[in-house]
Amino acid sequence: MESIRRLITLRITNPILSGLLHAFIWMLTGAFALSMLLWASSLSEEDLSLYTFVVHGAAAWFGGMASGRRSGSKGWYYGLVTGLLYGILLLIIGFLALNSFISASDMTLLGIVIGAGALGGMFGVNLRK
Repeated sequence: MESIRRLITLRITNPILSGLLHAFIWMLTGAFALSMLLWASSLSEEDLSLYTFVVHGAAAWFGGMASGRRSGSKGWYYGLVTGLLYGILLLIIGFLALNSFISASDMTLLGIVIGAGALGGMFGVNLRK
């Protein structure tokens, strides 16, 4: 039974990749919650801009926390890089999918995810025993 568990288990040892994976899982969870909020209430898509900043900030924070915990030291650095890569990937996806160019709100989002990732990395490095 133990050999089957070792075959199925996927362990990412790189702190930044692990943080990005956690960030995208949290982002998917938040996007699902926002879509349920849209479906169940009378909100329109234009009213969700604040909520999307919160979801992406929380996703970057959890991703930074995962990368800081995985690294064991320099949590702020690994969290910052995780947040930066997460923000750049969001900008690239937005450009390719929506054909939108960089605006002031995109720069605000990039600043939020970088700061949240660095802060999450600082907390995450202290969670490791």
